[in-house]
Amino acid sequence: MQPLIITVAGVGAELTKKDTPYLPSTPDEIILEAQKVAKLGAHVFHLHVRDKKGRPTINKKHISRLVAEIRKTTSLIIQVSTGGAITDSYKKRLATLETHVEMASLTLGSTNFGNDVFSNPLPFIEKLALAMKDKKIRPELEIFDVGMMNTAHKLIEKGLIEAPFHFNVILGGPGWLAASLENLEFILKKMPPYSTWSASGIGKHQFPMLDYAIEQGGHIRTGLEDNIYIQKGILAKGNAELVEQTLDLASKYQRRLATMEEARKILGISR
Repeated sequence: MQPLIITVAGVGAELTKKDTPYLPSTPDEIILEAQKVAKLGAHVFHLHVRDKKGRPTINKKHISRLVAEIRKTTSLIIQVSTGGAITDSYKKRLATLETHVEMASLTLGSTNFGNDVFSNPLPFIEKLALAMKDKKIRPELEIFDVGMMNTAHKLIEKGLIEAPFHFNVILGGPGWLAASLENLEFILKKMPPYSTWSASGIGKHQFPMLDYAIEQGGHIRTGLEDNIYIQKGILAKGNAELVEQTLDLASKYQRRLATMEEARKILGISR
């Protein structure tokens, strides 16, 4: 069983301070949050960026500046979100890859997102995948539903993504595949060879998904983007508290944390 890799999705693009006062919503707050989770042993920081007024942005200058600042004080693998917010254009989302990051999310299909649509048509997915390949950015292959795994296999057949493959299965979102162990196990059976995986659930589904992933040898994604509660009705007082919860689960299953060097090797990322 591989040592555990922890990814922190600490910000998101849809939440505000009205949802939770503990959400990091300015560049300085995001940097501080990254430092806190790095000290606890987190490995990957899934990055959505906010401007000084707390507004979500995928301006590549803002992203590059924040990436540089986080790197000054941590050894985190910074994984930029190419999803942005659901209103962001394909052109702007593609430009997020011009920010000198080592890893980026690659969502493998369109999906309903509450009353809206998170649009990821195949031609755009292929453009993102090709840009990541050209820039030597490791994609995290995001799976919200079963059909998205078929897209992964198509990208492999076309040579647009290369092993090792890292999948992040996120279930239970509004309009996504329901978060159940049965659904997660079904998706995992469809993974290609030379794959690693992490799991997460949205809201109340997060903890059961993390528990299963850690026990079964997968990796995990936690953070306020996916879940703002530490337990029912009680807000997590930041991402660090959610990471600490993960560390408790790892201890329960005697699963040791990966070193940063091990995490990079597992994910296929060279410094």
